[in-house]
Amino acid sequence: MLAYPNIDPVAIALGPLKIHWYGLMYLFGIGSAWWLAKQRLNQFDPSWSKDTLSDLVFWCALGVIAGGRLGYVLFYDLAAYIANPALILRIWEGGMSFHGGFLGVLLAVWWFSRKQNKPFFALMDFIAPLVPIGLGAGRIGNFINAELWGKATDVSWAMVFPTDPAQLARHPSQLYQFALEGVALFVILWLYSRKPRPMMAVSGMFALCYGLFRFIVEFVRVPDAQLGYLAFDWLTMGQVLCLPMIIGGIGLVVWAYRRQETAACNNT
Repeated sequence: MLAYPNIDPVAIALGPLKIHWYGLMYLFGIGSAWWLAKQRLNQFDPSWSKDTLSDLVFWCALGVIAGGRLGYVLFYDLAAYIANPALILRIWEGGMSFHGGFLGVLLAVWWFSRKQNKPFFALMDFIAPLVPIGLGAGRIGNFINAELWGKATDVSWAMVFPTDPAQLARHPSQLYQFALEGVALFVILWLYSRKPRPMMAVSGMFALCYGLFRFIVEFVRVPDAQLGYLAFDWLTMGQVLCLPMIIGGIGLVVWAYRRQETAACNNT
């Protein structure tokens, strides 16, 4: 068994002001994605200025934070937030939904694509390879907060989390998600997008791979206590929300390549 490092969730405390590692992980993810986007900007659209890119990053970040929080409220714990609406603002305590943040980004990109007169999926294909950085950073934040841990296990790398009332050795599922949703997904999308792909293919690959990775990890991750398993003593809300992503991702990739083949046939 490995010892949990027991890191203080508060990175910096200045009197009543407390800066949490969880929040810093979001800043790191957004900042890193912004930096990488600037490196790829000429490849995407040489006519875009850095100010235009900054606007895109701002709206996407807003979509992540607002959508992620509202998604958690709606999908995971609506009754608690209705009873105490002030809890919605306490994002430093965790409680962010990837799927809500994903919907928030989709809405932000849709609005921005109309403003810039750009195809929606052209922007999504540009953004998709940058997203895993933020996902990975967020999972490290979950690990530092000692939240979203996995099921009890006897594997040699199991950990006892200080927030676990039962004090059982558990799967460090946050690190599994960091490895899959952060590192592996970044490598897959970065390599895949280095070569020209038909529009929608990169977006589809993101949705497919994220959905699969998250679906798999949910088997060893403890579901949210207020929800538990939705069916069969194993189906979680995370898996339910990933199914449309997996199906939609496959559909986008197939559709993208079929459109490319159709266009090639029409030009011959």
